[in-house]
Order: sequence, then structure tokens, then C-alpha cells
Amino acid sequence: MKYLITIAFAILLTNCNKIQIAVPDIAPVELTIEYSKNPAVIDEIHPRLSWINSAAKENDIKKQTAWQVRVASKETLLTTPDMWDSKKVASPQSTRIIYAGKALQSRQDYWWQVRVWNENGQSSEWSTPAKWSMGILDASDWKAQWIGAPWQGEAHFPKPEGGPDARPIDFGPPAPLLRKAFVIEKEVSKAVAYTTGLGYFEFYANGTKVGDDVLVPNQTNYGKRPNLPNSLINVEDNFTKYKVMYLAYDIKNVLKQGENVVGAIVGNGFYNPAKFWAEGYGTPRFLSQIHISYTDGSEDVIVTDDSWKVEKSPILMNMVYYGEIYDATKEIANWSTNEVDASSWSNAALRKAPEGELVAHSANTDKVTEQISPISIKKIAEGKYEVDFGVEISGWVKLQNVKGPSGHKVDIAFNGNLYSGDNSYTFKGDGLETYAPRFNWFVFSGIEISNWPGELKNEHLIAEAVNTYVEESATFDSSNTMLNDIVTIWKRSQIDNMHGGIASDCPHRERSGYTGDGQVACAMVMQTYNAKNFYHKWIQDILDAQDLDTGYVPNGAPWQPGCGGGVAWGAAVSIMPWEFYLQYGSIDVLQDSYEPMKAYIKYMQTWVDDKGIMFSKRTGADGAILKWYNLGDWVPPGELIRDDLVHTFYYWMCLDIASKTAKVLKNDIEAVRYKTMANATKKAFQSVFYNETEKTYGAGGGNVLALKMGVPEEQYKDVKETLVSNIKMNNGHFDTGIFGTRYFFEVLAENGLNQLAYDALNKTEEPSFGHWLELGSTTTREKWSEDGSHNHPMFGGGLVYLYNNLAGMKPDLSEPGYKHIVFRPQPVDDLTTITYFNKTAFGEAGITWENTTSDFVMNVTVPIGSWATVYVPAANQDDVTTLSEMEGTVSPKFVEMKGGYAVYEIDSGVYSFKSVKQKFLKLD
Repeated sequence: MKYLITIAFAILLTNCNKIQIAVPDIAPVELTIEYSKNPAVIDEIHPRLSWINSAAKENDIKKQTAWQVRVASKETLLTTPDMWDSKKVASPQSTRIIYAGKALQSRQDYWWQVRVWNENGQSSEWSTPAKWSMGILDASDWKAQWIGAPWQGEAHFPKPEGGPDARPIDFGPPAPLLRKAFVIEKEVSKAVAYTTGLGYFEFYANGTKVGDDVLVPNQTNYGKRPNLPNSLINVEDNFTKYKVMYLAYDIKNVLKQGENVVGAIVGNGFYNPAKFWAEGYGTPRFLSQIHISYTDGSEDVIVTDDSWKVEKSPILMNMVYYGEIYDATKEIANWSTNEVDASSWSNAALRKAPEGELVAHSANTDKVTEQISPISIKKIAEGKYEVDFGVEISGWVKLQNVKGPSGHKVDIAFNGNLYSGDNSYTFKGDGLETYAPRFNWFVFSGIEISNWPGELKNEHLIAEAVNTYVEESATFDSSNTMLNDIVTIWKRSQIDNMHGGIASDCPHRERSGYTGDGQVACAMVMQTYNAKNFYHKWIQDILDAQDLDTGYVPNGAPWQPGCGGGVAWGAAVSIMPWEFYLQYGSIDVLQDSYEPMKAYIKYMQTWVDDKGIMFSKRTGADGAILKWYNLGDWVPPGELIRDDLVHTFYYWMCLDIASKTAKVLKNDIEAVRYKTMANATKKAFQSVFYNETEKTYGAGGGNVLALKMGVPEEQYKDVKETLVSNIKMNNGHFDTGIFGTRYFFEVLAENGLNQLAYDALNKTEEPSFGHWLELGSTTTREKWSEDGSHNHPMFGGGLVYLYNNLAGMKPDLSEPGYKHIVFRPQPVDDLTTITYFNKTAFGEAGITWENTTSDFVMNVTVPIGSWATVYVPAANQDDVTTLSEMEGTVSPKFVEMKGGYAVYEIDSGVYSFKSVKQKFLKLD
């Protein structure tokens, strides 16, 4: 009997080991909620959860066939979740799973984790727990009052007279310090500050700045502005929604028994810009509501009111267009601690609450994202130095561990643009000092410091790049180093322009969220960065900026009256959500945007004539056509194409997107309706703008936009030949503005002219990206010459050709978000290698190909949850060998020969294909 028990036990152990071995190597990782990892505050009552599935082995077929999510109010309760246990759900979905548990409560923390099942019915281990925290969900629960400095008044500072180069005589009084002392006598279990300040603020507790955010909160349309209709480019202050974002800071660990002090420094930001082309809302103001929970179950709530104390800070001036002036002799040491007697400080003044709804700051904030040391320091006179940092950034120069006599002032001038503003520092003079600006950024690759005491050394200063934090998700590399350098300078320019949760046209001069620039570059951005919560926020800004009555979408969002543009700018309301859906697979962005898309189309229809041509000619009160409302394309190297052609093209595009969106949302009737309207508009475009005699829709981008839309079969050959002829007349260069350039390279590549597209990109003479490199640019520019801004990312929109066409990786519209990936490289003779990888919603996907003298080799990576169609350049199927076949593992499925490619289907994994180059059909 004992022998039998021993055998049985051995069998049991063996089976246990087999069970352990059978646990799949698929595992859910990188959990996010509302596009963020462990967000400190959200206010979505049905938040969406996502994860990525990873695996150890590359070439096993791995699929998620089911998932289970559990959510609890405490991490310790996850094994018996008190909020939600989804149970096993048979579904491959791993993105935007809608929370369906008990009602979420204000200010509560929640933990969650997920496990998944593979195609063999085996479940993974539970993921590492993730967390999120809810904000204040009921507006009536806000007891805090907005406060400010009594010396500043309620109204915003007046704008200077005299045009865009005029400067205010009085920049306004110093930025206020605000503080509140209170006593804690119990053991704290939790303490969270829900807080915001307009335009910018920093929050402190017991002498410590809380968090590493800068230039917060993100920019929005904060409320009504009485002077808006009288501005440079006026629109009615009739936006769909106004909002103010608040943050949540966990301050438990910085509180103590006894007397505590919390405080804030508040700057002007875009709430009070005082610029010719910007309109202010009011003077700086601050709001804070701190909930302190104790272990005995009681709670204290500290709110802003007129009992808070206020004093002037050493920040004598801070304006987003004019700079920052700091006088350290006016510092109040330990101002946010109980070591300071604040009895002489004034009481804070109550301020009017902005009309904007308080919403959780669930998008990424601005942060210091890079520190750059000088590459050279040159003394040019006594006390005067030129400092070169090598690359152009937006941010500031930090002085660190420096010494100077008390009252000694140094001035810092920036070479990026005259509009970067002033920056000066006056020494306190009592030891080593460190300073960096707080409420403005500057644009520069080099600076000039005047009146420096002693010798300036490298260790005295460092440049800090500042931008809205977005994680770089892609890798691009090729054997043509110029292409790599072009992508590098575009990335620098794009990042320089990301502040406050929007992308600006330029980071120094206008600093506005131009929607035209935004829509033209968004595909490139989304395929280079994990920009999900960035664009989710900015798309909402665009929807919010729509005119409630007319459907008009302005040229910038959040709106500032310097934003000029036209139909293509407003079209961002359709293009950006659609591109977001295509890249990230989020259907909810289309659900949010569909009605605004339709409203903008209705507005556009007011400008459509009886021929079906849209031509916006909005006029002012005097009846004169307003140029800055009605632009077509912008800043080509030559002549602009017809405005009505551009307007009609984007009218068609908005109709086409509306049709596709309706189809995704299963509104078949409206899908057909908008498709019919789009087809009618296309026919009108072809009828009016095609010149039968010259066989053209026009140089400068007319033929490019026509081919993007689609031309009749009988015109196709002639239009292509005319486009080629125009390019040859330009010595192989493009002649397009920002909208034509967006489609120039891909249209050529998709119409058998890939070599021509590559050659146009591979030039160093003006106009070309390579010419900017020849000029020494570290950022992309507004114009192809030395004129204009030297930091504009908009032309980079066309570079998506490198990823989608040349490297050859695209999402499929029918299964977006890289659920289905199409790999179709378009090699050219003088490019030997190229690599493009991007972390999609399902994980890392990518392609590398090598074009040798004898073979063409391509490797592709497909993440778990995705599948792919692979086009291998080849004349015949027999000329293609796959590495997986040679290893005897999972074989790609051959589908067909098509257009010079052998077409295969593959599941997740890493695959290699090799074809005999001598037998290629020439691909163009």
C-alpha cells in the first residue's frame, strides 16, 4: 500500500510539473487606463483599460482568446475583488476594455490586474497590479475658492499697442506666493491635493516642490474672454465647451505631525499672455482642495479661501511671450515652511472662477525631458560669453551652483528667435545659488550671457529641454544617413513644439495650437511617439473649440486670435480623430467626433456653389474677404495652388472620412449618404479643376491632391505624366506647400513613381530637407530658405512615406490599430538597408530589409494579437525562401503573386524572407 501511495505521489508531482510547464509564455504587461500608466487622477466613470501581451518565444503562434479583469478598492482585495470581476470573457480584445463594475467613487484609489488565455485554452499568470485614482466627480464637492494676489486685480494685463513687435511698458507686478498653515495631530493614512493654477503654477508642501511637472496645467480654453470678438482674427466666443484641468498630488509623505504649510507660486501662462496676437482671461489665480484622511477614519479638508496668505515672489516678471526676470535678493527663505512668520503677509483675494468646467488632468504634463551641456563657451568681452549647446531646443538654461555679489544682475539672450523673450537673474550673494525659469520657455541652440561675474565654466549652466512628455515609440534607421538625419531634426522640431498638451506651429513666435499644422503632421507623430493621451486631449480641445451654433472649427485649438488658416485647418476635426482610430484602433474617438465632423461639414456646405465646389470667402463687417480665415495651401517654394481647389479637396476628405466613420459606427444610411456626397464632390473637382488642354490639375500640388483623391481612368496616364514633367522641370524637387507635401511622396510611391519620390527626398539643394541640413539646421523649418521660422514641424508630415512606403509598414483600415499589419516595402537601388519598428497597441511591430547585390532579405515582427500580410519583392513564388520554413517551424501562408510581389499571410512572431534579386520584376 505504501508502495502504491509513493507511486501515486510521484505521478502527482509529475503532473504538477506538467501543469507548470503547460502555463503559456504569454503574459499581459504594460497595463494602462485611459492611455496612462497608473494615472494619479481621472474622472471618466467608465474608464477604458488596455494591456500588451508579451511572450518569450518569438515564432510560436500566440493569440489571446479570452481575458479576465479584476478591480478592487485595495490591492489586498484583488484576489476577491470588491469592485469588478469580469470573469472569463471570450475575446481577443486587449485595448479599451470598458470598466463594467460597481460605480466608481470620488477620490478613491483602485487597483486592477488582468490575465489572458491563449489559443490552447491555457491561462497566463495574473499581471502585476496597476492602479488608478479618481478625481472629484461631483462639481458640488468642490468647496475651494479661486484666490489670487490683491495687488494684481481681476482683469488681465492689457496688450501692448503698436503691433506684433511692441512690448508692454509694465509687465505687471511680481508673481504671488500663496501659503496656508495647518496642524496635524493624528496619524495620516492618505493625503491628496486636488489643485490647479492659471495660467501656470507650482505646488509646495513643507518646503518641497511636489512632483516633477512644469508649466502646468495643460492649456485649454479656460473660459469666456470679453475682448475676443475684437481681436486680430476674431471668432465668436461661442465654443462648445470650456474647461480647466486640475492635478492630483499625493502629499502624504511630505506631511508631518504638528504645523504644516502648503503653498503655491502662480504665473501668467496663457491665462494672461498680454501679446498682440493672444487674448487674456484674467490675472493669475489658484485653486486647491486637500483631503487628509486619518487612520481613525476622520478627515480634514484644506481649501483655498481668503484666509490664505500671499506675498510677492522674486519672480518680478513672467510672460509666455516676453520671458522671466528673477531677483534672488527678494527671496523669502523657506517661505512654504513653518519656519517663516507670515503674519505680515496679506490675505489672498478671492477671484472669479473661470467658466471652464474643472476636469481631471489625465493627459501627460510638461516635464524637463533632456539636459544638454555646452559644447563650447567663448568669451567675447569682459563678462560676456557666447555659449553653444549644439541643438535647438525649447526650454531654459539652468544656472547651477554659481556665485555672484548681492544685487549683481546677469542677462541671458537666446539665439533661437527674437520672440523668445528676456531672461535675467540677480544674485542673492550668500553662497552657491541655483536658478531655472518657471513660467516660460525659450527657444535656442545658443545663448549670450552678459555681465557674468568672474569666469563662466561648463559646470555653471546646463540647457534643459522642456516639452509635454511623450515617449518615443519608434526606431528608424537606413543606409542613407541623410534620411536618418532628416527624421532626427524633424523629431527635435516636433518635440520643441509640444507644450501644454498641444502641438504648436512654432515654439517661439506664435506658440499656438494651429490645427492645420497639427492634422498635416499627426500621422507622422503617431507613428513615431506613443502620443495616445496627448492626441486624445488635443482632439477634445478641437471638438471643444467648435462654434456651438454654426459648426465652424477655428484655425487653432485652444483658440488664440493670432491663429490664421482656412478650410484645411478646420478639417482637423475629421482628419485627426480618423488618424487616431487608424493608428491606435480606438473606436471611442470616432464616437466622440462623429457629430462634430457632421457639424463642420454642414458649415462647409454654406460655401459650396451650384457646381459642387467649396470656396470659403468669409468676410468682415466691411464686406472685405478676410485672408486669414480663408487660406488654401501654405508656404510652397513657388506659387500657391488655387485656394478653391484646396478647399474642395478638404471638403471631399471630410465627407469621405464621415462616410468611413459612419460605417465603423454601423450607421449604414449615413455612410451611404456621405459617400454619395464625397463622390459628387470628387466629380465636381475633376470637372472644374482639370485642364483638358494641358492635362493637369495644376503644379504646386494640384496633381498630387487630385491623385490622392482619385482621377478618372481616362485622365490617369496624362495626370501622372504631367506630374512627372513638373517635377523634372523643378530639377527633381517638389514644389508643394504644407498640404501638398503631406501627400507628395506617398502619392508618387503609390502610383508607380517611388524612385522619383525617393530622389526628391534625397536632395541637398533648395527646396529640400537636405538643404536644411546643409544650412546646419537641427530642426525643420517654416520655409525652405533662410526666411521665416527655423523651428516648424509641419513639413515633416510628408516623411511618413519613409515608414509606410519605403520601409513598408502600414495599419489596415479594416482592422485598425495594427490588428492587421501590411508589410509592403518599396526598395530603391541606392538604399541598401532600412529599419522601422514601432510599439503599437499590441506591442512592437517592425520591418528590416536589406537590398544586396544578389538578394533581397526582409525580416518582419508581428506582435501577439496581430496578424500580417507580407509582400515580398519577387518575380515568382519559387524565388522566395522563408527562414521559418528552413527551421521547420510555422510556415507563412502563400496567398498569391501580385504586382511584382509574392504575398504571404502570417500570425504573430518574427519571420525572415529572402528572394533572388536577379529575378525581380522592377518595382517602382
